[in-house]
Amino acid sequence: MFQSKIAGLGYYVPKNVYTNNDMTRFMETSDEWIQERTGIKERRFADRVGETTTSMAVEASKIAIERANTTAEEIDFIIFATLSPDYYFPGCGVLLQREMGMKEVGALDVRNQCSGFVYALSIADQFIKTGMYKNILVVGSEKHSFALDFSTRGRAVSVIFGDGAGAVVLQPTTEPGKGILSTHLHSDGAEAEKLAMYYPGASAGCYLENPPAWPEQELGGMLMTKEMLEDGSAFPYMDGQAVFKKAVVKFPEVIGEALAKNSLKPTDIDMLIPHQANLRISQFVQKTMGLPDEKIFNNIQKYGNTTAASVPIALCEAWEQGKIKEGDLVCLAAFGAGFTWGSALIRW
Repeated sequence: MFQSKIAGLGYYVPKNVYTNNDMTRFMETSDEWIQERTGIKERRFADRVGETTTSMAVEASKIAIERANTTAEEIDFIIFATLSPDYYFPGCGVLLQREMGMKEVGALDVRNQCSGFVYALSIADQFIKTGMYKNILVVGSEKHSFALDFSTRGRAVSVIFGDGAGAVVLQPTTEPGKGILSTHLHSDGAEAEKLAMYYPGASAGCYLENPPAWPEQELGGMLMTKEMLEDGSAFPYMDGQAVFKKAVVKFPEVIGEALAKNSLKPTDIDMLIPHQANLRISQFVQKTMGLPDEKIFNNIQKYGNTTAASVPIALCEAWEQGKIKEGDLVCLAAFGAGFTWGSALIRW
């Protein structure tokens, strides 16, 4: 059985920079308020028209493929993680395949939000290990800005998120002890509504504590009303405290699981790449794991939370800056809506 190695990686962020002070144009907030709660100083927003989740993924993928010393024609499977697809259906995987002129390869879309890239990487790892595929493109890409509530009402969510894309190419290796050592995936849907976008959808809000009173004759459509846009229920909802409390428990837990699986300890980690959800969460995890500053990488200050794209963007930046070297033990970890969470341990 083969091991999987990351042969190439790349990322793309839009050119449009929005600082915390820029956000005050749309809502009552301040640089101090945002930094104190999230650690974020600025984020990138894609062009409203023309720049899409797929187009950003294309740019990141081109870099990853080139660095893997391969070509788009040699990619034999695509796994695309996003919560912000270009269409309700089909998914972005087939759009990426088309835009990059690839042959008729399989394309799989993963809807696991913040942990989407870790889930996608785990799936790709299984395909590589069994010998089914040899060049798998794994992508995380998000365009949050089109669906955020840029008002004082929505500021608790809208100041956190940004747009961007990251990608890696996974290939087999027979070198002992190298590549992905193990991946670990979990979910708990008990508090799914604590971080969610309820509409549009097919549920009619039946899982909510106070579901809308839809007319009996309501037919068709995506269960979205003008009133929902006006009262804000059409926008993403987040119970920040509930998410924080769960994340600071599950992050160290799933990292510890990966270390135990491989008979390693926290001091063996050379670089921890956490999902960039909130700098305060990362700092808490760092303290819990007893890691020094040089062994954890954070870039949420520049990009905000890019959900499925945050881990590959941070991984690529850390590598480009020389913070990840041959033989290093790298741990990826993510937690997000669902709730879902996961980790991957990699010997670089």
